[in-house]
Amino acid sequence: MKPTIIHLPETESTNTYAIAMLSKERPEEGCVIVTDHQTRGKGTDTNSWESAKGKNLTFSLILYPTLTADRQFILNKAISLGICDFLKAELSINDVTIKWPNDLYIGDKKVCGILIQNSLIGNHFNYMVVGIGLNVNQTIFTSDAPNPVSLKMISRKDYDLYELLNNLLQSIFEKYECVNSGRNRQLENEYHRSLYRITEFHDYIVKDVKIFARITGTNAFGQLELETEAGQLLTCDLKEVKFII
Repeated sequence: MKPTIIHLPETESTNTYAIAMLSKERPEEGCVIVTDHQTRGKGTDTNSWESAKGKNLTFSLILYPTLTADRQFILNKAISLGICDFLKAELSINDVTIKWPNDLYIGDKKVCGILIQNSLIGNHFNYMVVGIGLNVNQTIFTSDAPNPVSLKMISRKDYDLYELLNNLLQSIFEKYECVNSGRNRQLENEYHRSLYRITEFHDYIVKDVKIFARITGTNAFGQLELETEAGQLLTCDLKEVKFII
């Protein structure tokens, strides 16, 4: 897939721009909106995304999935895995994991966030907008985000953002094609192996209660599955669990 890339010097949010564009037209699948500076970048829930002007990759990708909406978490897995593969290859390291549901971590530090916004018609997708923020050349972070890291902080080198974007998109499209060709079991297995803290015991806060547990995987609906030391099994939605890092 060779995407159309729309470059904006500045915008409030690439996801907001993409959704506004979709209300008026239907761009080709794979269309990318990328900006040098987001003035109101969005993170998961009500979080914001800090990104210094011209230092990082902040973009949105438009997709038209053909699977039913109840299978949408497999798309989350595919996109996360595409970024994970790209980072491992770019940095020549293996210590890249996916913090459920879709943050990318290097060690215990966050290098990339993903915000997916869907439009559904019944049980089918109208469109999917995938917002991605990747820390690249920024080395000083001033927000209260607890654990940011960038590619430059790991490799000690500067990156050409648009060369990096092309390589990253290629990796994402390869995993997206796995969904289109029905290789879901492959994606499920890769995502499970790539989960941050998989099978390790750590402290979590689940429904406002601190517990000591390990991640055992995710279910078909994308919920996180935990097991306590006593063998109690817990299934958690996004707002029900907090990682203690």
